[in-house]
Amino acid sequence: MGYFSNKCAIISGAGDGIGRELAVQLNAQGCDLFLCDINEARLSETASLLSSDRGAIDCKVVDCGVRAEIIHWAESISQHRSHVDAVFNNAGVAYGALFEESTDENYEWLMNINFWGVVWSSRAFLPLLKAAPVGHLVNVSSIFGMVGISTQSAYNASKFAVRGFTEALQAEYRGSPLKISCVHPGGIATNIARRARTDGATVAGSSEERDAQFRRLAKTTPATAASVILKGTAKGKPRILIGLDAWIAYLLTFLMPTRYHAITGRLPAESERE
Repeated sequence: MGYFSNKCAIISGAGDGIGRELAVQLNAQGCDLFLCDINEARLSETASLLSSDRGAIDCKVVDCGVRAEIIHWAESISQHRSHVDAVFNNAGVAYGALFEESTDENYEWLMNINFWGVVWSSRAFLPLLKAAPVGHLVNVSSIFGMVGISTQSAYNASKFAVRGFTEALQAEYRGSPLKISCVHPGGIATNIARRARTDGATVAGSSEERDAQFRRLAKTTPATAASVILKGTAKGKPRILIGLDAWIAYLLTFLMPTRYHAITGRLPAESERE
């Protein structure tokens, strides 16, 4: 038995990576789940890892970069549930390019998913969360929500925005039964680099090459990341850091708030983080 036993949780981006591991670990605790992902095959694979004997499982294909799809998903869940105990806004994508070589199209694609998807989902599920005895809104930012990195201006912008949005909500709901957490993963061994969009010659190479380089840097497994998130959520922690690299980034911004580029500038340009 765990904190989430006999509760209900919503997870976006549950097709693989951290989202899948959140689903697996919550299911093991006996938590009812509403899962979404843009990829039906990946979502079905996640569902195959879960047991309906432990809790209800409902899966839906949703593009978190489209407001109408998130709203429709929330409305369909509200027809079956008077409240939900936790919402994990986990869906995210990556895009690497020097700003001069980036495109508005790819910026908008990323921002719609990484930032607006979090805003739309938070607004859509807020009534169900507030109806719970204790609700948990968990928004996944990144290590790149703390430090700015070359070729990651779009990703940085989205993750800094998620952090600012989440911390503002923490101020608004301080002292209420709604607990709001902002998650900052470091390098998590997921497929985010493989699926990233790129522009320009600086971020060159095949998706396989980018994935291989990223995984050499990503030291934390999705299972470990999910475990840290769930423990932090159960405690109502406002900030959840995952991995030694996330803690180092946090300390860098504390000790060198305007000079951390002297260190981070030595990182490979392709070192996208979850």
